[in-house]
Amino acid sequence: MALPSRKLGRTDIHLSVVGFGSAGLGQNSARIADADARRVVTLAWDEGIRLFDTAPGYGIGLAEYRVGESLYRKPRSEYVLTSKVGRRLRPHQTGDASDRSAWLDPLPFGVTWDFTYDGIMRSFEDSLLRLRTDRLDALYIHDLDHAHHAPDTLAGHWADLRAGGIRALESLRQSGTIRAFGAGINFGEDIAPMLDAFDLDALLVAAPYTLLHQDALEALDRCYERGVGVVIGAVFQSGLLATGLVEGARYNYGAAIPEEVRQRLQGLIAACERHAVALPAAALQFPLGHPAVAAVVPGAISEAELTSNLRNARYAIPADFWDDLRERGLIRREAPTPRSALSLGAAAHEAR
Repeated sequence: MALPSRKLGRTDIHLSVVGFGSAGLGQNSARIADADARRVVTLAWDEGIRLFDTAPGYGIGLAEYRVGESLYRKPRSEYVLTSKVGRRLRPHQTGDASDRSAWLDPLPFGVTWDFTYDGIMRSFEDSLLRLRTDRLDALYIHDLDHAHHAPDTLAGHWADLRAGGIRALESLRQSGTIRAFGAGINFGEDIAPMLDAFDLDALLVAAPYTLLHQDALEALDRCYERGVGVVIGAVFQSGLLATGLVEGARYNYGAAIPEEVRQRLQGLIAACERHAVALPAAALQFPLGHPAVAAVVPGAISEAELTSNLRNARYAIPADFWDDLRERGLIRREAPTPRSALSLGAAAHEAR
């Protein structure tokens, strides 16, 4: 079943409004058999998803390998494939200090952070091999933020990017081996420095713009004004907006849920009950209300999760639900919201 598509900012790239996020295929939360990984990616294709996002860091190469294995016989012109740069993989050695602990049974590589010209070129070429393709549609600068680097190290990576890394991305775009480049953003305050420093085509934004948090709203407004396309990653806040307040619920990739977040979530759940709206449906569709946003890329590690994501994407949500959230202060009053469900097109946005 075809999904609606949207243009990514000022580029000529069109994305299915729901994409496939592959971090889970790197086994950050559960082990997944290769055959099961192939099945879920194949189902995504069969259901009309044509945007597949991955990264060298997901499973230390495992997610790229699995995405490539699942897609390489599909017509390359019919889907959009995006990956990331900043981590360069190398053979893993005993005593290697590189961080592999976030992944269950990753591939046998170590990780070197590298934002230099040569590092980005090598990372890109290695991604092509794992993905079994000769080109990518977009590359994102990955995790260049304070959560991943000490201040002095972060400054050095920024210097490497300015001195050569960005030239590598520009060269790849000019040659046509990528069609666009941008940055993957985990924190709202990191958007403005990226927009100020570089002429980006797109941003992949995670936690700063969700049903729970709209800290990045002004930054997304600026993206829209500049023609920078936006893709939203962690629509479920790494799980909490999919499960609600159940035992073991995860928030921003951790187990601790601040009290303020609990209270806001309880308000959202109550509103969903009043309007007979599924919480995960509201979470998945909300970011698509912003005119800068071309797509959301929820993850899935099983056919059941993928089916649930698509069901939530097509769930009919009445306009008065969003009005209720505004009136109760559960979303920012100026945040644009979807006007209709994806099954009805969802191309229009409410005027702010």
